[in-house]
Amino acid sequence: MRTEHLILKNLLHSEDYARRTLPYLKPEYFSDITEKVIYEELDKFIGKFNALPSREALTIEIDNRSNLNDKQFEDIARYVNTLTDEEHDDKDWLVSTTEKFCQEKAIYNAIMDSISIIDGDGKRDKGAIPQLLSDALAVSFDPNVGHDLLDNSDARFDFYHRVEERIPFDLDYLNKITKGGVPKKSLNIILAGTGVGKSLAMCHMATANLLDGKNVLYITLEMAEEKIAERIDANMLNVRLDELAELPKASYDKKMDRIRNKTTGKLIVKEYPTAAANVGHFRHLINELKLKKSFKPDIIYIDYLNICASSRMKMGGSVNTYSYIKAIAEELRGLAVEQNVPIWSATQTTRSGYTNSDIGLEDTSESFGLPATADFMIAIISNDELNQLNQVLVKQLKNRYGDPNTNKKFVVGIDRPKMRLYDAEQSAQDDLIHEEDAGPINTFGTRERPDKTSKFGGLKV
Repeated sequence: MRTEHLILKNLLHSEDYARRTLPYLKPEYFSDITEKVIYEELDKFIGKFNALPSREALTIEIDNRSNLNDKQFEDIARYVNTLTDEEHDDKDWLVSTTEKFCQEKAIYNAIMDSISIIDGDGKRDKGAIPQLLSDALAVSFDPNVGHDLLDNSDARFDFYHRVEERIPFDLDYLNKITKGGVPKKSLNIILAGTGVGKSLAMCHMATANLLDGKNVLYITLEMAEEKIAERIDANMLNVRLDELAELPKASYDKKMDRIRNKTTGKLIVKEYPTAAANVGHFRHLINELKLKKSFKPDIIYIDYLNICASSRMKMGGSVNTYSYIKAIAEELRGLAVEQNVPIWSATQTTRSGYTNSDIGLEDTSESFGLPATADFMIAIISNDELNQLNQVLVKQLKNRYGDPNTNKKFVVGIDRPKMRLYDAEQSAQDDLIHEEDAGPINTFGTRERPDKTSKFGGLKV
């Protein structure tokens, strides 16, 4: 007996089998037109009436189709009569056989589609082939239909005590507030004004990930690939940006060899035109890197979110910036989940936020939908006082990994010529804690404290 015949017979007579397999079966898995028509009518009937049809009802539904000639209808009616009322005893074997059938058909169809793309069907480009094959290989019957609060208590207890895999920072306070780093399948955002250090922070973190043995993908839509690589070189080689061009080739090669021997990771920088690339392009890039370089990223940086394009919306007309930026954030977070990696990106402050020494979520430019979507969001604040101390202030805005009110603000050292961040002395953090105990804002727009004035200038933080 052909597997297709076995499937159709049990779909017609076994409700348990039908409910376990129908969500995964597809019409394209049935190559014979007779079996395909019968499957389509079975699926339609069960979906509409929530019950199995009799053979007579199935035949009538098939007869109501307008795309069959008399010969085809006779062949199909004859086939329906062979679907006898004999349920298979071993349901687990039957479901397993059906799953294997679906997997094999999905792979076969994906290969045939790939061949048609290679031959030039004009509908899709060759970049779609890896995703076609990936989707086919992922076909599986998932028996999980929800979490039972009482029956799954053991699994839940294990979840509470499972150590989640995270990508750590090389900065103590960032590790503290995230409980050891950012987890996979997350979208993390840096909020700062122009020139404060969004790209610097992401270049620093990307370098730290590389030196930690991670594979890093850095996507830039703002600066050239070479400019990003130059910033990473300055950080990694401990050389000032303005001295890189004067570094002798022998010294440069020696430093690079030392880095190669220190890490097993790779860092790929890819440039796209501003506002011209979306998650579809990023997904295609990831597939290309996997095929051509055997490179799979452990973490992705996108510099930066507001100048990406949306794969679902076109800006203009009835689409406002709130909806558009929120759509981009949702798509990037979906990519993080799909690729099982954390994604870092950045966004600008509003005009008022640029001069605000106590940035909040309301200072996010263009769309408040971005912080609503992000898992983790920090603001980087700078002013003349902090610049003189070679520091920036970091403030938690949103934190799904821990309590955002614990270490809500802290300072980090910054070495702009070498594109580096570093841990500030504990005394700087202690000073900040004292600043947060400041009194109310006075009529001049500053906070009053009897013992000292704010080193952060203007409105006290």
